[in-house]
Amino acid sequence: MTKPTKDAAKRFEDALKRREQVSYVLRLYVSGTTPRSVRAIANIKQICEKHLKGRFELEVIDSYQKPDLARRDQVVALPTLVKELPTPLRRIIGDLSDTEKVLVGLDLVEKDQDSSA
Repeated sequence: MTKPTKDAAKRFEDALKRREQVSYVLRLYVSGTTPRSVRAIANIKQICEKHLKGRFELEVIDSYQKPDLARRDQVVALPTLVKELPTPLRRIIGDLSDTEKVLVGLDLVEKDQDSSA
């Protein structure tokens, strides 16, 4: 391998290591204990345990009990997952059953280029 190729490979490996160390701050807004809310909570917990083990902070917020927080985060539909960190801020609406959509929204995988064609 040439020197520039080795340097590029090293930078790529270093970037992957940093990405694996990034902590996620997530807030899931739900509406009480409706079946959709319960499903969203279970789905995000499963996704976090599988893909972010040990490097996430998840806060579940009942918008009925804390409407001021929902207003602050401009939540207009429930359930909504807000990814505060790492930036950029993202919102994912729904019960989070589409794991691929959630992983793309959390920037854990890139969107499949072929599916848009």
